[in-house]
Amino acid sequence: MKRTEKLSTADKSRIIEMAWEDRTPFDAIEFQFGLNEQETIERMRSEMKSSSFKIWRKRVTGRDTKHRKKRPEEVKRFVSPNQY
Repeated sequence: MKRTEKLSTADKSRIIEMAWEDRTPFDAIEFQFGLNEQETIERMRSEMKSSSFKIWRKRVTGRDTKHRKKRPEEVKRFVSPNQY
């Protein structure tokens, strides 16, 4: 059984929301839900329209904010301080 089959509808929705956000790193998704970057990409591909997925992939590919190792060291949070 895949990890994604154990997720609730709300969790699946939150994963998509986090992946769509430019500043949420893939590491945060893995930390909260156990899905690595490739599994997150696969979820986005299966849940989104093809055109939306292509736009998202083009936008996040190579983006420093989506990859913790590429982020400046002073950025230590997963979410914006404005988020609750």
